[in-house]
Amino acid sequence: MEPSPIRVLIVDDAIVVRRMLARLLTEETDMEVVGTAANGRDALAKLAGLAPDLVILDIEMPEMDGLETLQALRRERPRLPVIMFSTLTRRGASATLEALARGASDYVTKPEVAGSVGEALLGVRQALLPKIRALCARAAPPPPLAPSAPPPASARPAAAVVTAAPPAVPRRPLASATAALRGQAPAVLAIGCSTGGPNALAALFAELPAGLGVPVLVVQHMPPVFTRMLAERLDGLGALQVREGVEGAVLRPGEAWIAPGDHHMTVRRSAADIVLALNRAPPENSCRPSVDVLLRSLAEVYGGRVLAVILTGMGQDGLLGATRLVEAGAQVLAQDERTSVVWGMPGAVARAGLAERVLTLSELATEIVARCAGGPLRRRPPSAPRHAAEPGPC
Repeated sequence: MEPSPIRVLIVDDAIVVRRMLARLLTEETDMEVVGTAANGRDALAKLAGLAPDLVILDIEMPEMDGLETLQALRRERPRLPVIMFSTLTRRGASATLEALARGASDYVTKPEVAGSVGEALLGVRQALLPKIRALCARAAPPPPLAPSAPPPASARPAAAVVTAAPPAVPRRPLASATAALRGQAPAVLAIGCSTGGPNALAALFAELPAGLGVPVLVVQHMPPVFTRMLAERLDGLGALQVREGVEGAVLRPGEAWIAPGDHHMTVRRSAADIVLALNRAPPENSCRPSVDVLLRSLAEVYGGRVLAVILTGMGQDGLLGATRLVEAGAQVLAQDERTSVVWGMPGAVARAGLAERVLTLSELATEIVARCAGGPLRRRPPSAPRHAAEPGPC
């Protein structure tokens, strides 16, 4: 017996957008558009009768915008997957990150005005359909973890719990003795993530200390503008200084760099320093930035003195890079399935036997600090200066 189609509710004030999305989804045999709504109030009124499996939600709408709708929806249906449909602007990025913090499962950016309708449809199709399938393959997305401005307790969704036991994780191959086993502390921390990543990063960065002792490099699958906004938000959460990556930036302990959207981020040696390098080589795993690209680069420059952490995300970006790191003797950790929005990226690494430990999100910060010998957890004092003399990202 074939499974029932995924029931989708489309909420957008633009009739052109509603029709475009409906046309796109109805072409898929495993999806069904059960209804549309022109604003949040209309969507909430239809919710019980339509019983969707997933909601595509616009951010800017009259009467009741996307953030208000999401907050109300989460009170009624805390486990319902919601994909925000946002604009590729600074305002759209800010609202999208806030929506993710308030419990949205993921987002897709609207196509730009330039270009043909066919190109726009293709771009939305490639971005949206895999996310719908990935989110609806699970019982529920996890709740928001660390919003920049926490909503009232009554507005926060209940924790989603997956009761099924996680699959057995293969042991890491004994042939690759790690730097940790040789008594070497890592010299750099690399983090890769995608779907669910912004909230996972927020929870993690809130707990990492200023005295971590190593630079931190992050690849989060996001477009331009969004990565800069993400860096700004993470910078205000904890002790580490967080910025969007820039060409030639020298890596220093206590500083974190987010790969800029539409650019691969790597490292290279420059005299006595190790610095960032950016490029626009072809996407890998359909991603630019790609986790694999960064991890390969780290293996070449640092050898085994790398600690890589693969967080929640679709697909398997990071698998090949983690393989290269393990061959070099580096350490790899992965987020567990229960606390991941989608256990694609960390699951691929875990199933391949590359992860030394598979941990919950709340356990990862403690493990990272222990491996990096970063000292006790502590936040940066609120009075600390905020990079006034530093150059901004390019």
